[in-house]
Amino acid sequence: MRSIFKGSIVALITPFRKNGSIDHGLVRELVEWHIASGTNAIVPCATTGESPTLSHDEQDEVIATVVKAVNKRIPVLAGCGSNCTEESLRLIKHAESVGADGALVITPYYNKPTQEGMLAHYESLANATKLPIVIYNVPGRTGVNIKPETVAKLGKIENIVGIKEASGNVDQASEIMRLTDLDVLSGEDSLNFPLMAIGAVGLISVLATSAPVREANLADAAMKGDMEEGRRLHKLLFPLSKALFAETNPCPVKAAMAMLGKCENVLRLPLVPVRKETEELVRKALADLGAL
Repeated sequence: MRSIFKGSIVALITPFRKNGSIDHGLVRELVEWHIASGTNAIVPCATTGESPTLSHDEQDEVIATVVKAVNKRIPVLAGCGSNCTEESLRLIKHAESVGADGALVITPYYNKPTQEGMLAHYESLANATKLPIVIYNVPGRTGVNIKPETVAKLGKIENIVGIKEASGNVDQASEIMRLTDLDVLSGEDSLNFPLMAIGAVGLISVLATSAPVREANLADAAMKGDMEEGRRLHKLLFPLSKALFAETNPCPVKAAMAMLGKCENVLRLPLVPVRKETEELVRKALADLGAL
């Protein structure tokens, strides 16, 4: 099965009203903004979408809203991760039923499975659905790292089509590319261009949430082999990529989107708005890009 998830893939925020409820009207507006900005695919309900504080019903509703709003214009890769295999499968089945194009599935967090456990987790999910699955590896969040050798075994399963690599380790990404034909997607914004330069086919990006046009241009340049333009955009976007992770994601990007007039700066506890110095860092990075 060939992957359709390539280029600049935005990690969508979940916009909340001041009372904490989800603003589905703004979800639809964000979808239109990203499509108009050249985004190649959309990921609802992952880390940036605050999935840990969404109820199961809310997560289902957001994915359904995004799928309907996109209306097959670009692919939707639904966040369907859990540290419980049964719950992850329920999320995948729902995403499949509403017409999502794939499922992004994080390595199980907190219970810290072994490599054998992660292999069994993904095999079980893949065998229970026809939906394409993209593995999501982010050890800094989960406490576990899926090894390249395990990824290579999973790459033999037809509907496991790629991996979002957010270990921050270029050697690990390189080893995955050496051992398997799975599509590698950068999940570390400061490494988007470097990873694409060595063979990643795209990026799943927080940075693209607030700077979608430039991030789409960077991905396009890398895919075309225009290294000069890619380097220029990498240097231009690097300060924002660092500012957006000065505190826990998605707190800085929620502040950025509020500055851009795209949402209220509202998060759900235990996440809170960023400190003043981080807010100023984000504001300066956006201003330097000419985004404000």
